[in-house]
Amino acid sequence: MPAISFQSVSKTYAGSKGGNSPFRALDDVSFDIAEGEFFGLLGPNGAGKTSLISILAGLSRASSGRVAVHGHDVQGDFAEARRKLGVVPQELVFDPFFNVREALRIQSGYFGVRNNDAWIDELLESLGLADKAQSNMRQLSGGMKRRVLVAQALVHRPPVIVLDEPTAGVDVELRQTLWQFIARLNKQGHTVLLTTHYLEEAEALCTRIGMLKQGRMVALAETSELLRSASSNVLRFKVDRELPPALALTARVTGRIVQLPAQGALEIEQYLAAVRQAGLTVEDVEIRKADLEDVFLQVMAAERNPTAPMALTA
Repeated sequence: MPAISFQSVSKTYAGSKGGNSPFRALDDVSFDIAEGEFFGLLGPNGAGKTSLISILAGLSRASSGRVAVHGHDVQGDFAEARRKLGVVPQELVFDPFFNVREALRIQSGYFGVRNNDAWIDELLESLGLADKAQSNMRQLSGGMKRRVLVAQALVHRPPVIVLDEPTAGVDVELRQTLWQFIARLNKQGHTVLLTTHYLEEAEALCTRIGMLKQGRMVALAETSELLRSASSNVLRFKVDRELPPALALTARVTGRIVQLPAQGALEIEQYLAAVRQAGLTVEDVEIRKADLEDVFLQVMAAERNPTAPMALTA
């Protein structure tokens, strides 16, 4: 039995009274996540990730299809499905009237968990919150509030953990603390579903990746298989001015750093020759293997351009 099962899930939002047509956020999405898996759900803004997680968490109803957690339908058997699930939302949601320990005790009570102080203490210690246990939630920084959200999602010991952009806007220390703790839980058998725009995190943590584009699943494969599917290496260098228009069309540019997909030595030399002919100074030249961000961009480009390499599904 899969930990999470999405079967032919679609979601359509009604148009406004002003005449806007209905919007189809999810289009017949089907996939399973196995018990103990660390699964990454990726996609650009508006791809349907949050809609899918909202349906999984019972915050929204699918227009059609079925979603189950450990075999429990999220609508027909919602109470048991939610006991199996711990969700860390994108938004910082907190109750301003309680301190951290009180908030975790109250969250335990929502799930009928009594005498939970030993596990609460472990969560506080593991997430670097032990010295904030008596602090009011209003007094915490944004990063500390994020840690409390993680603790609240885990306080009833759910076998399935959903992390929706958990490290958005947080510091490096919190990222490291969070991933060490979540990786430990995953090794102990917890299933993890992660959405993130930090693709280096997904590449390092997730054993399998699904990619959404405009509500459709356009790639679904083991992370290692996706990386092997990359059609090229990447030429990376720095320049002192803007690239010629012909090169800029295919380049990924971040400030002075330019990255270009390169099939082989001849193409690399052609790129460098074009840059030199444009009178640009090239620094810090290197060639690297394609990473998950390169694969992601390739898959999204394939959806826009029928002649580009097709997305992987498995």
